[in-house]
Amino acid sequence: MVRYKLYQDNRKNSTTRGQWYGRAAVMGVTNLEALSDRIQRNCTAKRSDVQAVLTELVEAMADELKAGNRVKLDGFGSFKIGIRTKGAETAKAFTVQKNVKGLHVLFQPEVKRSADGTRVKTFLTGVQVSEYAEYDKPDEEEEQEP
Repeated sequence: MVRYKLYQDNRKNSTTRGQWYGRAAVMGVTNLEALSDRIQRNCTAKRSDVQAVLTELVEAMADELKAGNRVKLDGFGSFKIGIRTKGAETAKAFTVQKNVKGLHVLFQPEVKRSADGTRVKTFLTGVQVSEYAEYDKPDEEEEQEP
């Protein structure tokens, strides 16, 4: 179950100022060791073997991404590096030093076609959403005037 918390857009110059939105709430963190334990229970590989493979997967993926490749894990999704840049007046004026402002990793989950032909992301199949019960919910009186 994915849970959400409500928040209000309070940005001064926002065209949606005052409107309410849901934001996914993180329920906890699962680390490599916990995943390895879970995988060990579901297959014949030992936890230490699973950890070794997953650790090497991270290193191998980093090498491939640094080489400019997209890394596709069948049944999982694809990873690639994206860049954040600042505009230049001309193509000739564009340089890495002046215009590249940052790097990030983009993830695209694998998509399958359902029986009715709609596209469904692998990790979202069967996910249900409900409001997070244990947080200070905002009152309607607290709403900001737009």
